Amino acid sequence: MIAHAATASGAAHSGVVRPRTAPEVSDVVLFALAVIAVAAARIALRRRFAKKRARRD
Repeated sequence: MIAHAATASGAAHSGVVRPRTAPEVSDVVLFALAVIAVAAARIALRRRFAKKRARRD
């Protein structure tokens, strides 16, 4: 069990540091998903409040 933990932590990265020149693809995808989630939430809330307004009128 201890040997397994040691190999797993050793294989996490190579240890070579390289400068970041641009965002990683995963960063861009995460940002895009966050934008889509916020837009979907705004649309859902607008529909919800539009229904409430329609009931009052």
